[in-house]
Amino acid sequence: MPELPEVEVSRLGLLPFLAGQRIADAIFRTPKLRHDISPALASRLTGLRVEAILRRGKYLLFDCESHHGGGWLILHLGMSGSLRLVSLGTPVQKHDHVDLVFASTALRFRDPRRFGTLLWHEGIDVDRHPLISVLGIEPLSITFDGDWLYDETRRRHSPIKPVLMDSHLVVGIGNIYASESLFRARISPLRAAHRISRERYRTLVSAI
Repeated sequence: MPELPEVEVSRLGLLPFLAGQRIADAIFRTPKLRHDISPALASRLTGLRVEAILRRGKYLLFDCESHHGGGWLILHLGMSGSLRLVSLGTPVQKHDHVDLVFASTALRFRDPRRFGTLLWHEGIDVDRHPLISVLGIEPLSITFDGDWLYDETRRRHSPIKPVLMDSHLVVGIGNIYASESLFRARISPLRAAHRISRERYRTLVSAI
């Protein structure tokens, strides 16, 4: 599954090509990924301009004129999803489920296992969407430090590795990055979260 760094790289790669561009058409070749895709979504997207692309955890958030009567397109790559910018008229392959068509390019979402997510949130307050509102702290934010993580784990008796992977606590840390961070910090993934010292948590946050 793509983790936070891969999603952020996707965001940065798409931003120069799509920011300010208007959606000429939206093509959905499946009625459902992880969640149902509203039949009305294609017509709702058509004509809206992508004003920004943000990220929250592993979700990409496309600001489609949210402050001007539009909303947000929420996208999660799931286990096997990928995004590609393709030339108009590029032949569709198996598992190419979604195209957002712009004036000179198309954003194509491919997802063989169909565990991805594509949802619409009307209005400006995307942080209130049920999938977004429950997310924890961003590990790249200045408020994520060793003292914060130490305080938040005093009542967590589970092994530290699944604690790090709990998106309600910290977002975007999957299996690979949890393992690598714990290895660099010389902390056993089996050690109970509440039994790790404040100083060791500072080392762990640096590794993360």
